[in-house]
Amino acid sequence: MRAMENTAPTTRWKPNVTVAAVMEHEGRFLLVEEHTSEGLKLNNPAGHLDPGETPAQGCAREALEESAYDFTPTALVGVYISRFRRSDTGDDVTYLRFAFAGAVGTHHAWRALDTGIVRTLWMTPDEIRACPERHRSPLLLRCLEDYLAGRRYPLELVYTDPSVTGAQA
Repeated sequence: MRAMENTAPTTRWKPNVTVAAVMEHEGRFLLVEEHTSEGLKLNNPAGHLDPGETPAQGCAREALEESAYDFTPTALVGVYISRFRRSDTGDDVTYLRFAFAGAVGTHHAWRALDTGIVRTLWMTPDEIRACPERHRSPLLLRCLEDYLAGRRYPLELVYTDPSVTGAQA
């Protein structure tokens, strides 16, 4: 048997962990239109998980920051991974997304939307399917289709150790 060579990379690969809210009301889904390096794109209210928060907490925070709606995650829709190359920098980027379904709450119309967010839109599934070129990533449509297929998993499926949040065990 041949000995394995030490080919460890000099830097460790880490995907970007993101959280996304699948927000539905009366058959329409709340999306954000945002500035990206690829132009204006549509996405779920979503963003990076911050230090010290659980994925569900991060999802509620991002939904509020990007859409000005309260959102309470009640179920995990799925865990997704995607990869793309940024056109402006050539960077190879991988995202690990936790998508949550939940209850849409109060709209705080007075709140400014997060930097880069142009507006929010309530769209039907057919309207979303009709414009894949406007999607920020293929995960937008995949999360929608999984939600419409009834995929819901208990929030407890994503365990957060108390060391992350500083909470007592």
